Amino acid sequence: MTTNDLPLGRHVEYPREYDPSLLFPIERALGRGELGIDGGALPFIGHDRWHAYELGWLDTRGKPRVATATLTVPADSPRLVESKSLKLYLNSFNASRFNDDAQVLERMAADLSAVAGAPVQVAFGLPDFDPGEAACIDGTAVSIDHYGPPHAGFLAADTDDVVEEVLSSALLKSNCPVTGQPDWARLVIDYRGPRLDRAALLRYLVSFRDHCEFHEQCVERVFTDLMARARPARLSVEARYTRRGGLDINPWRATPGTVAPRAGRDLRQ
Repeated sequence: MTTNDLPLGRHVEYPREYDPSLLFPIERALGRGELGIDGGALPFIGHDRWHAYELGWLDTRGKPRVATATLTVPADSPRLVESKSLKLYLNSFNASRFNDDAQVLERMAADLSAVAGAPVQVAFGLPDFDPGEAACIDGTAVSIDHYGPPHAGFLAADTDDVVEEVLSSALLKSNCPVTGQPDWARLVIDYRGPRLDRAALLRYLVSFRDHCEFHEQCVERVFTDLMARARPARLSVEARYTRRGGLDINPWRATPGTVAPRAGRDLRQ
């Protein structure tokens, strides 16, 4: 038996030259329709912040250059970029020559903006590690036996107790609808409104465990479910997904007028 005979030993052909056609767009309307968001003004603002850890290209002399990058796609863009295609696209820079670093940034911004249908910001570097301040609910005593599909009926809030607090859970896990691979994240919920029942919230988040949906759509589902069930005056939902294939994504959705959270990374990223 050779390694090619093993399930994990199959050779994957990677691009040998810069190729923007590798980017695969997905209409956001497909997932939003399931949430009752059909055209018109979006009920949230936000962005999808990607961190790229494995970026490289050649200079004019053929010498390799390496960098990290942060890519920010606005939530009101008509399309999202499928993560595996983004990985292949970034790898297509590896054996191609560019005049300077600025040209690499310009190409990436132009290509991603064209695919997303809205201006995408691209910059070298990554934000610092910053877990922020939030009360982790993962130690809450609760019995759970439902792992999918997501069940908004679990959510509960006390309308007689209006609070302003930030909660987090590292137990959010769903599956990629393209590859079936697991997606892990820490979710941060910053809100002002009826106090959320923490055991109920944890039961709800764990109900994503066997669910197949893109990262961005999962966060929008959490946002819309919380708005419908708890009706907070202000709500911010951010998920910091762990790295896969040299990329991690951090979708953020919030009520209009909310200030974006400080960009940062978790230790698991």
